[in-house]
Amino acid sequence: MSRLDIKTPSRAQTVVEGLYRDMERRIAASPPGLCPVDMSLSFLQLCHAQTCGKCVPCRIGLGQLTLLINQVLDGEATMETIAIIEKTARSIVNTADCAIGRDAARLVVEGLEGFRDDYEEHVKHNRCLAGLQNPVPCVALCPAGVDIPGYMALVGEGRCADAVRLIRKDNPFPTACAYICEHPCEARCRRNMVDDAINIRGLKRYAVDHAGVVPQPECAPATGKKVAIIGGGPSGLSCAYYLALMGHGVTVYEEREQLGGMLRYGIPSYRFPREKLDAEIESILSLGIEVHTGVTVGRDIWLEKLEQEYDCIYIAIGAHQDKKTGIPGENSKNVISAVEMLRAIGDNEMPDFTGKQVVVIGGGNVAMDVTRSSIRLGADKVTCVYRRRQADMTALPDEITGALAEGAELMTLAAPVRIEADEDGAAKALWVQPQIIGEVDKAGRPRPGKAALEEVRIPADVIVVAIGQGVEIQGFDQAGVPIQRGAFVAGLSGQVRDMDSVFAGGDCVTGPATAIRAIAAGKVAAANIDEHLGFRHEITVDVEIPSPKLNNSPPHGRIDTTEREACERKRDFEDIECGLTQEGACAEAGRCLRCDHFGYGIFRGGRNEKW
Repeated sequence: MSRLDIKTPSRAQTVVEGLYRDMERRIAASPPGLCPVDMSLSFLQLCHAQTCGKCVPCRIGLGQLTLLINQVLDGEATMETIAIIEKTARSIVNTADCAIGRDAARLVVEGLEGFRDDYEEHVKHNRCLAGLQNPVPCVALCPAGVDIPGYMALVGEGRCADAVRLIRKDNPFPTACAYICEHPCEARCRRNMVDDAINIRGLKRYAVDHAGVVPQPECAPATGKKVAIIGGGPSGLSCAYYLALMGHGVTVYEEREQLGGMLRYGIPSYRFPREKLDAEIESILSLGIEVHTGVTVGRDIWLEKLEQEYDCIYIAIGAHQDKKTGIPGENSKNVISAVEMLRAIGDNEMPDFTGKQVVVIGGGNVAMDVTRSSIRLGADKVTCVYRRRQADMTALPDEITGALAEGAELMTLAAPVRIEADEDGAAKALWVQPQIIGEVDKAGRPRPGKAALEEVRIPADVIVVAIGQGVEIQGFDQAGVPIQRGAFVAGLSGQVRDMDSVFAGGDCVTGPATAIRAIAAGKVAAANIDEHLGFRHEITVDVEIPSPKLNNSPPHGRIDTTEREACERKRDFEDIECGLTQEGACAEAGRCLRCDHFGYGIFRGGRNEKW
């Protein structure tokens, strides 16, 4: 009889661990459109099973909440039941012995605050509001509503040109998004329930790389209406594209000398080759769109004059104004903004960082772009400083790991406090205060606080500030465009309040966001401008989608795109990513469960063939 035994997992423990992994996948794949009350009940039951049962609020209270919410779902509740649920949940939040029970009840409280109308719909009409339409997850999460299952099926059959045509129905920048989209469509892919999300962006890239030159569709007959687009970025050009297809006369006014906005001046060419961007813009302009570059509203032309000359105006100037840290020494020489640096690179005016020590302040995708660009510009050492943890960085994980692989250093939990300058006023070091992670903020990220440690000095020849961008409002505020918190105010339709023929969208309304969100805003604005002008044109495409096949194949690994070796790619600004092979693309497209047909498309929603 031994005193101690080596612990080995039993068969039951092994099976349970597998069930946990399956549950994680299913939670990750929960699509939009599910009943939020039903989901709340499921989470509550899981939390109840996880509690120790020592205190009454958890042991009894969570059980009572389960019974009450079941009454709501079974049609046996009244409006008084909802009040009892809220009162009980708040009582548990205030009296539970530990965070496990408290947070379980908090989920119920937040649900009542966020979707009380769903609770009331169950009580009054015995049905769920969310259940009235259960959309295809990837399409629902794509801001532009692109027919993703459709073009993946086309890629699977080798019809890449048709796939591009189908994408253009909702997104005129298929190439840009194939290279740089953050693919929110993959977040709730139902394939997660089986193995892993489909590599949607990889399949889109395969389509654009193998489609050849795909002609644009014919424009509708001319309407005689004229629309001015202020801003030649992804949002402005998207709006211009669809308005031109509808037959309206479109003129784009752009402040810079070249079109593209943040696609050119915010994304380095190693992520999106300039020849690809130029070809896509040229294809869009082939619809007969007129362009004036080097024109600044408020200096070269006034909004009031444009209102007189055009039937409608769409403002899509983006967010190209740099933000300051506010720390002492920020005005020293060799302290530059990420916007300034990427703008120079976009104009092919490459800074010379040969042999220098570069420090980048920030933790987003822009910070990663300037970090990786600095390495390519010859910097001897590049350090990215961020005041939170690496897990809290807003940059895509692939961007962070890519920067580290190329030799960048990451200093987390370090808040900049001042910039040290030499006698000539040039920056020579960044001083940072070590941080300690604290309570979670409203956004769900732990808030950093000052740690009981001495400040740290980081030597630097160049300091790049990449903490966000703002909107240049000069020239628009005088014209009466409403502004709130540094951004233009527009409704969900894109129309600007109290300005009948003026619309706005993209980063200048939302603040810095993604390219696909800007593209979606341009699409929305085009549809509503068309209707405002008295028309209702339809955008459609004549592409037959392959018939779906029952897919009950066993789990299959996701096929990812690869990158050039770090030691090679860090020397130049050539494309870093290698697209899928034909074999990989066909295998990946074959993993799609065709949610546009099975279960979803047939009964609820289906394919939007036009808009």
